[in-house]
Amino acid sequence: MATNVALKPAGAKRSREVTDELRALVRKELPEVDEIKNADLRAKVIEAWALALARSSYKSIREIPPEGAPGSMVLTRGDQTDHLRGVTRLAMKMAEEMQEHYPELKIDRDIVIAGGLCHDVGKCWEFDPENRKKWEGSPRTAGLPSVRHPAYGAHICFTVGLPEEIAHIATAHSGEGELLVRSLENTIINYADHAFWWILVSGNMIKPESIPKKH
Repeated sequence: MATNVALKPAGAKRSREVTDELRALVRKELPEVDEIKNADLRAKVIEAWALALARSSYKSIREIPPEGAPGSMVLTRGDQTDHLRGVTRLAMKMAEEMQEHYPELKIDRDIVIAGGLCHDVGKCWEFDPENRKKWEGSPRTAGLPSVRHPAYGAHICFTVGLPEEIAHIATAHSGEGELLVRSLENTIINYADHAFWWILVSGNMIKPESIPKKH
């Protein structure tokens, strides 16, 4: 799948080519992508992460720090793939359990998986060390951050041609979702995302100093 990398975000100083090697790495790091039955959707999920990485200083998803936001909810071990895969697998189990007991629920399993894998695709932008240095050096210029990962994630989703159902999940899985009505699949991702973090908080798997004071 060809991606128009000329459409790079404002202020980006680097943009690598999206290669088959990068796509293969994404597929290796997020093996749950192979659970997506729709081949086109599967390919675009891979493309989304490949493009997001190519527009950042990260060479792989594993390089992204294992936290919810920069400096917040930091895992005691692991990397960002542990969060993405954990949320996706939790969401898949939640969807399966609910649909078994309430078969009239029209849950799209492919959307749940794709949404789980892509919900944090915007972290390539928000966590990027070059961006963080720029924002922290002059927060009144473009903000700190200029754009949070949900908004940038939606941009990436739309750029590679993912359906709006996935862009909606990227946009509204977090606090931004309180301003709109979440889809059924996004509701599942939202609860899986919260469960991931708070189970680990309760199990002492989050560094205490990184837990927001309000919690």
